[in-house]
Amino acid sequence: MADTASPILTRREGPIAIVVFNRPERRNAFNLAMWRELAETMRRLDADLELRAVILEGAGGYFSAGADISSFAAERGSRAQEDVYAAALHDGMQSIRLCRHPVIAAIEGGAIGGGAGIATMCDFRVGGESIRFGITARNLGIWYPYAEIDPIIQLAGTGVAAELLIEGRIFTGREAYEKGLLSRVVPDAEVLSAARALARHIAEGSPLAARFHKAAIRKLRGPLPITPEEEQAANDFADTEDFKNAARAFLEKRKPHFEGR
Repeated sequence: MADTASPILTRREGPIAIVVFNRPERRNAFNLAMWRELAETMRRLDADLELRAVILEGAGGYFSAGADISSFAAERGSRAQEDVYAAALHDGMQSIRLCRHPVIAAIEGGAIGGGAGIATMCDFRVGGESIRFGITARNLGIWYPYAEIDPIIQLAGTGVAAELLIEGRIFTGREAYEKGLLSRVVPDAEVLSAARALARHIAEGSPLAARFHKAAIRKLRGPLPITPEEEQAANDFADTEDFKNAARAFLEKRKPHFEGR
């Protein structure tokens, strides 16, 4: 077990690795250092050929509230800072998708914003019936990145992507399952046990077959039809007054007003 003060803990249960987001006082919201640690953790697990499955879960009964908005003043706000932050977020998200082992998200409480993004990067998502699942980027004037929108569309289609990103709808676990965003929906108290049962079932099969099929599913998707310039432009929101005003409004606990500039 890693240092229990670490924001990301890892432990082993035989051929299964359990990664725990460990900032329960912030509902496991991610700051810059945590995105970087997630990427390092997943790369380390990817290299471990004794593994057969990985489970991601949150401490304190909550998966993740996404980005830690309280850290925006120090880590985000300018375009230069946003480029650094976006690169770390992308690296962390993609480390899950690119991990050779099947990855399961065990979603208790809620998966909001980047927490929902992390979940959609996983191969399986087990959630409780009353969890909250949604992406609140619009509430801060943030533009969700292309590479993180794509798995939503692959899972649930453009209609559900529009509900999440444009409408800003928050789904219950049952609704998320019906929309195709969850692989399993179970009673709230059974999320962790169901995720472990799924991981054990995967581990009973051929690890080489599982790795091949995960890679094949990813390869058949093909590259995103997005140029590097278009990808970089997704960070342009950092230059807008809407984003700056919304970030201030959140910290001041008031509703933001968007003027479209």
